[in-house]
Amino acid sequence: MEVLRSIWLFIQDQVLGMKWLNAVIGNGLSAVGLDTSTRWGGSIQFFIYDVIKITVLLCFLIFMISYIQSYFPPERSKKILGRFHGIWANIIAALLGTVTPFCSCSSIPLFIGFTSVGLPLGVTFSFLISSPMVDLGSLVLLMSIFGAKIAIVYVVIGLVIAVVGGTIIEKMHMENHVEEFIRNASSVDIESEELTVKDRLVFAKEQVAETFKKVFPYILIGVGIGAVIHNWIPESWIQAVLGSNNPFGVVLAVLVGVPMYADIFGTIPVAEALLAKGAQLGTILSFMMAVTTLSLPSIIMLRKAVKPKLLWLFIGICFLGIIIVGYLFNVFQYLLM
Repeated sequence: MEVLRSIWLFIQDQVLGMKWLNAVIGNGLSAVGLDTSTRWGGSIQFFIYDVIKITVLLCFLIFMISYIQSYFPPERSKKILGRFHGIWANIIAALLGTVTPFCSCSSIPLFIGFTSVGLPLGVTFSFLISSPMVDLGSLVLLMSIFGAKIAIVYVVIGLVIAVVGGTIIEKMHMENHVEEFIRNASSVDIESEELTVKDRLVFAKEQVAETFKKVFPYILIGVGIGAVIHNWIPESWIQAVLGSNNPFGVVLAVLVGVPMYADIFGTIPVAEALLAKGAQLGTILSFMMAVTTLSLPSIIMLRKAVKPKLLWLFIGICFLGIIIVGYLFNVFQYLLM
């Protein structure tokens, strides 16, 4: 058992976390005369290390997830969801959301497509919630920072929020609060072309290039913010605002996260720096969920598809769910770490 634990720690720290890379960068900067123990030196080391680490993981994960995603085009996903009813349909929709693109704005066109072909509204909202909040990439990347136990619990709770949120919306019969152009859209059932292995590899490669172009600027911004937090903001400040002594830290983190726009890869360096400075785990994860699920651009896009009452219901469900999750993680933090 101890051997397996050692192997897993090696994978987590050296393969996923790439701590060896941090040491190499530190030695390289020292060799050119930069003292990494200073604020500027530490910031530069943090920036270079996190940009390289996240970029490598990003490209690898997008490739793997896109290859899996090639088996679930919209037509096939629609047929899969159409076979299930009740809460099982919400569960399958939430699970399908884990193999879709990373950011909330990328998920809304699929949500509109699923809604326009007549899938139950609650089912499509389960998909919409889970898609940006939980994906296979976030599972692997969270494991590299927080460990397997926290990453798995994060994904499971994200799926629970998606299923519960979609079920509530379904029970409230909000179909009339979807914009008419979506409800009246005609459905054209087109069989998706069967792809070869080569086609899927090409598709995955194209997705890597396309997603990287969109995501990389937010990685740079996120790592830059993380470097500032990690090396310039006193630990006492972070603990005072986001630590255990502030009972409103979770709410504050969610309110700060909502106006931002990023995906899981842009929030990871910020979360990593906050954790190192003593912020509570649940507060950090709430911030990440708020940024990825309730970003202002995605809310604006969603408003084009649904009426205000349904939009505010969606925001309220996600907001409340994220806050509850944050406080639960804070309570059980020491059992998970």
